[in-house]
Amino acid sequence: MSSLPAPRITEFTVTDEKAGPYGVAAGPDHALWLTLVHRGAVARLDPEGGGFREFPLDAPGCGPTVIAAGPDGALWFSRTQDHRIGRITPDGAAQSFPLPTPGAGPYGLAAGPDGALWFTELNTDRIGRITVTGEVTEFPLRTTGGFPSMLTAGPDGALWFTLNQANAIGRITVAGEVTEFPLPTPGAAPVGITSDGEALWFTELGAGRIGRITPAGAIREFPLPDSSAKPHAVVAPRPGACWFTEWAGNRVGHLTAEGVLTSYDLPSPGSEPHGIAAGPDGALWVALETGAVARMTL
Repeated sequence: MSSLPAPRITEFTVTDEKAGPYGVAAGPDHALWLTLVHRGAVARLDPEGGGFREFPLDAPGCGPTVIAAGPDGALWFSRTQDHRIGRITPDGAAQSFPLPTPGAGPYGLAAGPDGALWFTELNTDRIGRITVTGEVTEFPLRTTGGFPSMLTAGPDGALWFTLNQANAIGRITVAGEVTEFPLPTPGAAPVGITSDGEALWFTELGAGRIGRITPAGAIREFPLPDSSAKPHAVVAPRPGACWFTEWAGNRVGHLTAEGVLTSYDLPSPGSEPHGIAAGPDGALWVALETGAVARMTL
């Protein structure tokens, strides 16, 4: 049994379901920033006053997905459909940078320890690096058809990423050296990944499990009671535990390194939770593809 008290979950409808809130990140302006994957826009949400503003991008079909705060005081995001990396300042000034490899399909994105942004290329088996001035370097992976998905900065000064179709976790140094760690469970289809400052946590969309991997490569998997829950995104505000979204289960889960699991149903059925982030207000925020966000406070 979990020792956590039941959280208070509040949902806010911020836009229509055609917009598709997908990624969420805390910005340098003490606001929440969301990607609207179906609208081709980025949005800013004030967690205190509740103000919500959309910023349409230059290509409505660009498919903004994962968003993260950059080292330059701006928000950076992947544009999966038109193969660009986007940047937007807190006052809404946006620009984008094309990738050298056609059809790259950038998806996962995170700030690296080297002052640059790192990202995955779903379609071309590469990991990319972009400086804050827009200079792009790409690093080919050894695995073909691995579908590199989410990516995060690890506690060891490297970047860690999921290989959704290769059933593995990858590690890349800032010099471009790649190591892959196969997962024990066949068909795990890992997607989300995050660091808690000591180890990496990841979701197994295909197997209905949460995984944990140490910087040395030791892996432990934790089966969820609902194997069809499709855990998607994960965040770990503190060492020793993580929070994750269950896309098909309409839940948010909490798991400790000892294997203590707690799940919380979201108020609205079928809300399709995707991105999850720790907000500037100390709460957890979840992007719901049906046009809302959920705020969880303990």
